[in-house]
Amino acid sequence: MNLSERQKMAAGEWYCCFDPELDRLRWQAREAVHQHNTMPPVERGNIGPALAALFADAGENVFIEAPFHCSYGINISLGRRVYMNAGCTILDSGSVRIGDGSMLGPGVHIYCAEHHKDRELRGAGIEIARPVTVGSSVWIGGGAILVGGVTIGDGAIIGAGAVVTRDVAAGATVVGNPARAIGAATD
Repeated sequence: MNLSERQKMAAGEWYCCFDPELDRLRWQAREAVHQHNTMPPVERGNIGPALAALFADAGENVFIEAPFHCSYGINISLGRRVYMNAGCTILDSGSVRIGDGSMLGPGVHIYCAEHHKDRELRGAGIEIARPVTVGSSVWIGGGAILVGGVTIGDGAIIGAGAVVTRDVAAGATVVGNPARAIGAATD
């Protein structure tokens, strides 16, 4: 059976991001993001209605400040009381799960796509999606970047500006580029 590019993307296989179905899904996300970012706050509430409908799951009392950007939205699952400050970007070609009570500072970026290292294939739009999982009660400081394939354990702290390229243990604090643990893990 031949898989569609969307099915390949969801399965974590190499796919072509120039696919018409994926392009249509990105346009759908752009519309929802635009609505969220341009609605008066009193009308938008915690999250724009089109954006909330687009997400795979958005728990109770999720709050997303404007501006916000995502590439598909359909791969994002947010637990209860997740807070995202202004300027957060989630490039969700892969699954992005953020647990209950986690907080993202301003300008936090999450990138799931890994472009092919072969320049010809990269130029043809070949990439692979790696999931990102953020546990519960995680605090991610402003300007931090999480790359595809990482898991952040419950209660971890990611310092402002950190670039997270590998898993972070529950309760750990990491800082720097690339992010490294500091001190002992605590609750």
